Amino acid sequence: MAEGNSPPDRSPRPTTNRYVALEGIDGAGKTRLVKELARLLAEDGQEVEIVREPGGTAVGEGLRKVLLDGSSVSPWAEAYLFAAARAQLVDEVVRPALRKGAWVLSDRSVYSSLAYQGAGRGLGIEEVKRINQPGLEGTWPALVILLDLDPRTGLIRQAQPDRIGSMGTSFLAAVAEGYRHLARQEPHRFVEIDAGHPLEEVISSAWQSIRAVQK
Repeated sequence: MAEGNSPPDRSPRPTTNRYVALEGIDGAGKTRLVKELARLLAEDGQEVEIVREPGGTAVGEGLRKVLLDGSSVSPWAEAYLFAAARAQLVDEVVRPALRKGAWVLSDRSVYSSLAYQGAGRGLGIEEVKRINQPGLEGTWPALVILLDLDPRTGLIRQAQPDRIGSMGTSFLAAVAEGYRHLARQEPHRFVEIDAGHPLEEVISSAWQSIRAVQK
């Protein structure tokens, strides 16, 4: 879809600005960045909850094994399983943390499904968004820090690729373009950072983005 013909953003506006998602293709450095940002927030006297998708609950961790370590899963089954794990995480961990005023730093979020299953698997971003809406009940990240990285570099960086991360450069390229499309659709929510830059620069840029939503 051409940028000029992109449909309007129908994602619910977040009720708090403390829900932050780290997104990007496999190998972009999300997990390391989440830990660094959590450290900086804690040093600033803030309460922080780190979550990961899929996972973070007993249900989610069980589904994580199926989705990332298991055998072949059909694209639509994959999309629904991710949505189920996410609904449990939001209900059990994310919303309670936000209600008590904590920051939630999420290693992936609903935007991973939109990019990976919607764009990468070809299921359609709007279609995947629709199956996630009921479980999220309006709880969407206020800030999405997108770590943009060349797919070939992402594959090289992965020490032990999981089932999805090992799909190859063509798949990851489609996912990366899906992320860029989402960023164009929702510029109020996305901050794009070049993940090929030195780690210190990436951390600094991400921290500035969080400080901006604190104000």
